[in-house]
Amino acid sequence: MRQADLSFFDYQILATLSESVDRTRRMSELAEATSSSLSRLSHAVARLESKGFVIRRRCDGVGRSSVATLTKAGVRKLVAAAPEHVASVRALVIDVLTKEQIGALRVIATRIVQRLDADDAG
Repeated sequence: MRQADLSFFDYQILATLSESVDRTRRMSELAEATSSSLSRLSHAVARLESKGFVIRRRCDGVGRSSVATLTKAGVRKLVAAAPEHVASVRALVIDVLTKEQIGALRVIATRIVQRLDADDAG
């Protein structure tokens, strides 16, 4: 991610926002989706905001709550960084595993996703 000038966490934030309705998420939801504390997320979003990739605003009538929105510049940055991200994941995770290990990883990941889906449903 060095070439894209984004940390993995920055990329994760942009990607999560890109998958959200109107490219917007409440900061607390974004923290949960990125497995981050609100404090860590707030610092990262401030950096992304200073680069023009994200804007933050207060929610109307919801106490101190705020939302983050991916900007058009943020979308362009995400699209530009995606090929390097995919190549990095492949090099760091997929390419070092045997065919059998990839099969086991698929089974494990499927089980985890099923559990997460069940937790979301109930």
